[in-house]
Amino acid sequence: MWKLLVGFFAFAALAMFILMKSGGDIDMSGEKHDVAGHAAEPAASQAAPAASAPASAASM
Repeated sequence: MWKLLVGFFAFAALAMFILMKSGGDIDMSGEKHDVAGHAAEPAASQAAPAASAPASAASM
């Protein structure tokens, strides 16, 4: 039984080390309920179709 626990903690430590060294954005502080973070997403998604419309009109 103790071997399973040691193996689990060794694997978890190795996974955390690899994830942190890979440059990923890892935040171990839990869930974020930030209203300002969600407000920027719809504006960016609405701007993308508007920017692609002139490109498609120019190709005709």
